[in-house]
Amino acid sequence: MDKTLFIRKHESDVILVQVYVDDIIFGSNNNTLCEEFVATMLVEFEMPMIGELTYFLGLQVKQLKHETYLNQSKYCFGLLKKFKMEDCKEVATPIATNFLLDADEAG
Repeated sequence: MDKTLFIRKHESDVILVQVYVDDIIFGSNNNTLCEEFVATMLVEFEMPMIGELTYFLGLQVKQLKHETYLNQSKYCFGLLKKFKMEDCKEVATPIATNFLLDADEAG
């Protein structure tokens, strides 16, 4: 159970608010709920409204009108760079498909 995720439902409308350290991420299926949430937060707290979410916890976020895409390419490239593997060869399957895995009896 996540104690930093808040959900408000009213009939078919839902707003989700996630608090993470000093970030607040929110979204709704109703723009009016988002606008009301922003107005309330600006009145109650001194905080900037940065805009649409583009990056969070290693996830890149691309928001379109009816779709949202997530990917971790920036995170993956960072790992490759950290371990000096930027020029490594990609493979679709990281292990040979005909490789037989046996139980490790010696454990």
